[in-house]
Amino acid sequence: MSACDCNDHTRSELIRRAVAEAGRGLPSIEPGMPLPAGTGLSRRSFLTRSAGLALSVYGGTRLAAAALDDGIAKAAALAGNDRVLVSVFLDGGIDALSLLFPDGDPRYRSLRPRLAIPHDQGIAFPADSRLLWHPSATGFSTLFNEGKMAVMPAIGYDHPDKSHFTSRHYWEVGAINPGLQSGWLGRFLDVNGSPDNPLQGLSLDTRLQPALASVKVPIASLDSPDQYQFTLPTKLAAPLPLERQMLVAVGNLGAVHARSKDAGLRAAGETAQQVNRLRAQLKPFSGTDGESTVKSPVAYPQSTDEFPHRLAGLAAMLAVGLPIRCVALRAPGMYDTHANQPTGLAQGIKLTADSLLSFQRDLEARKLADRVVVHVWSEFGRRAAENGSQGTDHGAAGVGLLIGTQVRSGLVGEFPGLSGGLDEQGNLRPTTDFRGVYSGLIEQWLGADPAPIIQNAKAFARPALIK
Repeated sequence: MSACDCNDHTRSELIRRAVAEAGRGLPSIEPGMPLPAGTGLSRRSFLTRSAGLALSVYGGTRLAAAALDDGIAKAAALAGNDRVLVSVFLDGGIDALSLLFPDGDPRYRSLRPRLAIPHDQGIAFPADSRLLWHPSATGFSTLFNEGKMAVMPAIGYDHPDKSHFTSRHYWEVGAINPGLQSGWLGRFLDVNGSPDNPLQGLSLDTRLQPALASVKVPIASLDSPDQYQFTLPTKLAAPLPLERQMLVAVGNLGAVHARSKDAGLRAAGETAQQVNRLRAQLKPFSGTDGESTVKSPVAYPQSTDEFPHRLAGLAAMLAVGLPIRCVALRAPGMYDTHANQPTGLAQGIKLTADSLLSFQRDLEARKLADRVVVHVWSEFGRRAAENGSQGTDHGAAGVGLLIGTQVRSGLVGEFPGLSGGLDEQGNLRPTTDFRGVYSGLIEQWLGADPAPIIQNAKAFARPALIK
């Protein structure tokens, strides 16, 4: 993506990567900077026989692998029609005034003489005649017109912090609290989850998404449901039939050592056995030739980015009954568009919107759509006026989306306009507080009391989000 990645955004990402690898060191954080949610959570690899997946499990360290395995199996048997919430993060602060641009506002073109999108390129937005969808947002427009989307055109919080690190932290923990180290979805699972099912909170990423950081229960990180495979060094690469024979031999050798009186040999043997069992049980997620067998009834966008593939894998996991409640992942693109905004923004919006439309179609084809709601968010919006580099700088209120067949379609909060709706720094004022939306999702979708999860939940208006 063509963008000017500011220092704050780069530092934020580096620190979060280190936090996701707890125990490997954490870069120094400036005084007053909030610690990312999940700091200090231990991580360990876990091969689950019951689900056929290779996971990084955070928390739950007192439980043995077998206990977690049994917990997943038990939770799957009881899951039934549990509702699922999927959190999709637009990294960098997406320009809300481009995703839904205020074509009918008289100040729009004066504030953005070069970045304003031509009227004839926009896509109609029936809920507010002043607004048009970005021309790359056809997937979002389709979902909204089908009554499967709620749009928050100006969501944020009072006295906004325009730091990527701090604002993202607030959204992740669900509070304006720099010291809070558990995510809002993690606290939901702490109160309503299981002590031995790490799949209840699933980060579809190479590391933990902090919104899922829990205190009491295990949660998991999974790059993709079909990425676990046995590989050989290039110089020793063997034909697949021989590779399978090697794996069987390793498994048999492991079975012998698994009964050893020597603790080290016994542990190595048990691991070898488990690796062999896991590979044998990977179906329906991975084929014996190393190619993905995640099959979808619909086509997803073709991309080198993992986002559409991860969504297809999530739909497949839900289809086989895995006990998943909360999921978090990042959307493609990087939205910190200080420079050269038009091209990179369009690419990110298109792949994100098209992938989420495919995911919705996939869920519908599998008859799972009534169980899943997708929440799309970003840490802030961009300033109303363009800068001198064909970009936009950090702003305040941004845009949020809810997607699903059970979502109450329409606007959540109003678009305040550019004449009376900007603050003294020229940023869009929020008309919806993100903590009210979180409280509403917890209460109306997940069926829980938000009071133990969102600090001072009663203080925030809870919009009607679910039918």
